Amino acid sequence: MMRPPGALKPAARNARTHSRKQLRQIADSITRFGFTNPVLVDEDDQILAGHGRVAAAQLLGLNEVPALCIGDLSSKERKAYALADNKLALNAGWDQELLALELQELIDLEFDVELTGFSLAEVDFTLDAARDSAPDVKEQNSDQIPPMAKEAITRPGDVWQLGRHRLLCGDAREPEHYDVIMGDARADIIFTDPPYNVPIDGHVCGLGRVRHREFAMGAGEMSASQFTAFLGRALGNMVRHARIGAIIYVCMDWRHMRELLEAGDECGLQLKNLVVWNKTNAGMGTFYRSKHELIFVFKYGDAPHVNSFGLGETGRYRTNVWDYPGISSMSATRKDELAMHPTVKPVALVADALRDCSRRGDIVLDPFAGSGTTLMAAQQTGRTAHC
Repeated sequence: MMRPPGALKPAARNARTHSRKQLRQIADSITRFGFTNPVLVDEDDQILAGHGRVAAAQLLGLNEVPALCIGDLSSKERKAYALADNKLALNAGWDQELLALELQELIDLEFDVELTGFSLAEVDFTLDAARDSAPDVKEQNSDQIPPMAKEAITRPGDVWQLGRHRLLCGDAREPEHYDVIMGDARADIIFTDPPYNVPIDGHVCGLGRVRHREFAMGAGEMSASQFTAFLGRALGNMVRHARIGAIIYVCMDWRHMRELLEAGDECGLQLKNLVVWNKTNAGMGTFYRSKHELIFVFKYGDAPHVNSFGLGETGRYRTNVWDYPGISSMSATRKDELAMHPTVKPVALVADALRDCSRRGDIVLDPFAGSGTTLMAAQQTGRTAHC
């Protein structure tokens, strides 16, 4: 039978609670799959099972919902059934390996996996655990950079297809290069680490055995206005290829945060937070040695952004101080790594940022690809990198 939601009476002592978030999940499920599970009521239209479904129906403004009358239970049996209907389902478990396969298949089919009721954090936890436990996965240091080829074989304009990822040998300032690497796609999240307009020599540890190469551009040769224009040009290109609501992480040295903030303002970006990467070891300096780097968190547009961590209720407790070891303390091969790229970020740092504000299968844009950290983090977390 079909009944108006308002005619169905909640139980006086319904022990089951429903948060606003969960009611929204039920409503989304009803919208996508239909009202597939009827509300169970007694002969007086009092709800025995389905309080959440009725509340979700009212949230959706439905005029009627399917109901099934169960009138042959005693008063004691009705009380017991109301509890059993909720508790018995909670007593079931999950085959984590099969669950990971099902979730990954839905992602591959580009189906909204959140309609299953699993949060973004739960999906990441499940698939990350499945990847880490796979028998063919060998222990390796994600931050270890392979040896460089003696001669460069890539030329400007070349595009490398690395599985689902795309890597362009291009210029972050040039709009047409974004057209090549992005096409009609839109970035769901951006994580990028542009040059800081600070000379490597004298500012980054490396006066001993490790000798860093200077960046080709943005190595201290620009004035404040020139660097602001440089950053604004790159950020402008990024937002033109970003989804409205995308979160944009930009790494920057404290000496030039004013220029980055001005460039962000010019591009219409909203500053959401300032993250401090707290490194293991301090760098160079005579007036307080820097033991941190800054990551500015911007948002593009007013659409809702992805937030998988909330207030820690998802199991991912995140603050704006991130503790990760710096490259200077991570690897036995750090001399070669630092010589290639003196400001390498840990893959784990970028991977966690991607988990924070994007979904599996989302597109990650990084026009300052450096040593490929963002690309590796995207591979590790099931995102797709365009660099």
